[in-house]
Amino acid sequence: MIKSAAKWILRGASLAAAFLPSAASAFGAWEAVYEMFAHAYAMVPGIPGDYMRIAYYKLTLTECDLSSRISFGSFFAHPQVRLGAGVYIGSYCVLGKTTIGDRTQIASGVQILSGSRQHTRNEAGEICGAEGGEFSVVQIGADCWIGAAAIVMADVGAGSTIGAGSVVTRAIPAGSVAVGSPARVLPRV
Repeated sequence: MIKSAAKWILRGASLAAAFLPSAASAFGAWEAVYEMFAHAYAMVPGIPGDYMRIAYYKLTLTECDLSSRISFGSFFAHPQVRLGAGVYIGSYCVLGKTTIGDRTQIASGVQILSGSRQHTRNEAGEICGAEGGEFSVVQIGADCWIGAAAIVMADVGAGSTIGAGSVVTRAIPAGSVAVGSPARVLPRV
């Protein structure tokens, strides 16, 4: 009971502290300001940092449940994110436009890109950068495990496991185990 009350007090204090930076970013609408504070909050250490990050994201992301945890060094590059309940995100993760289902666990060093077509080339073959690219929302289902240093640029179905260091370039069906680069679904035993 005391532990639960302490958590609610910390959440409330963190939300109050994150209100002004969130308001300065127009609650995620001004992406340049949003990103500056996302980077700053990523570097707040320890448990206070965990509470500050989730409070800031609660106020700026499309959807964010306060029961989730975002560890040191991790941040969302865009506010177009839906973060379910009980999600854990390890240290040093960079996450783009994504929807992450309830209870999904993401290990350290994971990158979830905003799709696979963010950078295009012109007729001369010169890179155009992100302004010419196509950003999409990558869906990660509920109850997934994404292993350390995985790179995800396609949807992952609910209840799936992505092996450490895997590169997901194509959608992974629900209930699958996928490993490798590019990630391939392992046959069921």
